[in-house]
Amino acid sequence: MRVQSLTLAAASAVLLAPTAAPADPPQQRIRPVVWREGGVRAADLLAAVRACDQISKGRYRSDNGRPADIPVCGTRDTVHWKADMDIDCDGRPGPRCNRSTDPYFAASTAYVQSDGRPLSAERLPFIVVPAPSRIWDYRAHGIGGGSVVAVVYRDRVQYAVVGDTGPQNIIGEASYATAAALGIRPDPHGGGVASGVTYIVFKNAKAAPIEDHAAAVKAGERAALRLIGAAPAPSTPAG
Repeated sequence: MRVQSLTLAAASAVLLAPTAAPADPPQQRIRPVVWREGGVRAADLLAAVRACDQISKGRYRSDNGRPADIPVCGTRDTVHWKADMDIDCDGRPGPRCNRSTDPYFAASTAYVQSDGRPLSAERLPFIVVPAPSRIWDYRAHGIGGGSVVAVVYRDRVQYAVVGDTGPQNIIGEASYATAAALGIRPDPHGGGVASGVTYIVFKNAKAAPIEDHAAAVKAGERAALRLIGAAPAPSTPAG
């Protein structure tokens, strides 16, 4: 699904790409593979979104040339879909995501950090949503940059945020860091997985600032517990 780098961000890549990757603090490292981030099991999350109440007006492709057979589904508190995972390496360049490692690299993301810089795909777990179209407009469902996502692959759960947008007719993409944490090969040139990934976006959960992964985990865990019925819904003030 790497075509979004050409269709949506090629022009900005020319303008924004630095000549050298900015240095990051030495303590920031790619997270190791985890079986479950937080206390909610993959099986419980998958059971909560087993049914599909389709909210998209059409269906998406996993890649160019593939059948359009992926619906976006919804519950009161989430939107979700099951697809493949292609690797997004766009954003702030680093040793693993740059013009040399990714032939379609673009030094921009649809949403940016609190300091105005693009997100770092190799350091921050985030997913890519399709750009708004007649098929579906994520913005109409309370979703935007920083919305928290539970990404489930096999028996692994990784919390992430909505961080980038892709082609209008393709779905199923996440950052290098998301794939690495789920045990999926994160190489932008030939990595990813062909199927079996579930993306659960929580409508009422956001990480602030968007680059604060710990905030995403905390908000995602609360939302996931509500989704599976293991925690009470937040109380509504009397008025």
